[in-house]
Amino acid sequence: MVTITLVLVMFVAVLLASILVRMSPVPVPYPLVQIVLGTGIGMMSDWRLELDPEVFFLMFLPPLLFLDGWRVPKEELAHDRGLVLGLAIGLVVFTVVGAGYFIHWLIPGIPLGVAFALAAVISPTDPVAISAIAARVPVPKRLMHIIEGESLLNDASGLVCLRFAVAAVLTGNFSLSSALLDFGWVAFGGLLVGGATGWLINMLKIRITTHYGEDPGFQTLTSLVLPFLAYLAAEHLHCSGILAAVSAGFVMSRMEFSGQAKATTRLQRNAVWDTLQYALNGLMFVLLGEQLPHIINQLGVQDNPDELLELVGFVALINLALLALRFVWVFCSLRFTLFAGADARLYTLAKATHIALATAVAGVRGAITLAGVMTLPLYISFGYPFPARDLAIFLATGVIILSMLLAGLLLPVLMRNLPVPYEGEEQTRENRARDRAAEAAIKAIEKALHELTGQDTEHEAKYIEMASRITDSYRDRLAGHAASMEVQKQARISEEIERQLWLVALQAERTELFRLARTRRLDEQHARKLVRQIDLIETRYSR
Repeated sequence: MVTITLVLVMFVAVLLASILVRMSPVPVPYPLVQIVLGTGIGMMSDWRLELDPEVFFLMFLPPLLFLDGWRVPKEELAHDRGLVLGLAIGLVVFTVVGAGYFIHWLIPGIPLGVAFALAAVISPTDPVAISAIAARVPVPKRLMHIIEGESLLNDASGLVCLRFAVAAVLTGNFSLSSALLDFGWVAFGGLLVGGATGWLINMLKIRITTHYGEDPGFQTLTSLVLPFLAYLAAEHLHCSGILAAVSAGFVMSRMEFSGQAKATTRLQRNAVWDTLQYALNGLMFVLLGEQLPHIINQLGVQDNPDELLELVGFVALINLALLALRFVWVFCSLRFTLFAGADARLYTLAKATHIALATAVAGVRGAITLAGVMTLPLYISFGYPFPARDLAIFLATGVIILSMLLAGLLLPVLMRNLPVPYEGEEQTRENRARDRAAEAAIKAIEKALHELTGQDTEHEAKYIEMASRITDSYRDRLAGHAASMEVQKQARISEEIERQLWLVALQAERTELFRLARTRRLDEQHARKLVRQIDLIETRYSR
């Protein structure tokens, strides 16, 4: 009962954080407010939620990473695959080696193997934390896709490095060939298992829907269960469950474009997933804050301000080292990735420095770091405690909080006029796709008109009139894409005016329906049906 009450209190903290952020006169990242409220819960109450790392991984990460894999733009990710893979693999190894030696030099009491283990858990960036902060910061789309792609893939690199660092501490042995083989199985095995699980579940769902009809609740629940099945299957085979969840999300996005689900199913499923994402994101960071007082108590420095201040200084220096390592890697990579080929003439020292600094600051740590450091074993051989475990947990937690704080403060400044090479084809591709869709619609209307007028000659004139009106609207759209810039500008102004008027009209309709329902001049069932129809229309005009 205590655990359930504490979880409910944390959900209330998530809601309160949302209110406080919206009330704030300056942009404040949601995660920071949620961590502060969680810390308040941990300090004011004797209750504490026992955090099992395996349960933490299973409950939070699979659905959130599945959703990121589902919604991340695949074409943009493939376009910058060189930089993404370099960040996801090369930068992680570079960070583990560089930060590991730096931590051991900075705090000699931490053995070198433990320092490498700590560097391994703080090397991966977190897609959940990045998405939460980017919601309040205008990050260029191309850079955001690169950072999201990196954070979806770099956990395998970090966790494999962690596994071998811990093994080196426990046994004193390390094998590079064994590490490479293990990395290949963990990463590629996880992707394969997740993809296969996603494909099988989706094919089974399509087969059931084809034979027995579509049920939006069944479709939505299947999508909710899928990431957990992929994660557990991969973990059972000792692969990366996190990459399996991401891979299942990739498959889900491909299956979604097969056009099997109805519009109402997609609307309902998206609404459920948006709510789940909001709840889990918030709860995860509140939980991190709630654990913080206990972590400090474990170190025994809560009554010694000088020691606590020294530890905070270590956290700041480790963060500075992480920023420096990330900046150097990105700066050296830009010439061969983001500014390669036709963009090489745009490469300048100032532009590369600006992008590298923004990318370095955007490397936020989050749940993967917390869960990873909590998996450090309690004991080594012969019952001796794992060296500096509590200190490593504190330092990792401090890195998470400080990286979020720096991103929240510096990213709004660094993102101004960020010189990311623009993908000029993006709008052209979108317009071309709209034109082809309009042409397909016109052909379908003409074919349907021919078939329907042959079946219903009595209303032939009505069919022709309505078909003409609809096809004219599509032809206007096609003409608009070929018009001059000035004509397109005027068209956009007209569209904006039309949008505003439609929203006013729809709001008036809905208000009147609510009034009729309140005065019992319209029954609730029909009122809900009519209001839902208006809501669906409004989604077309809302921004």
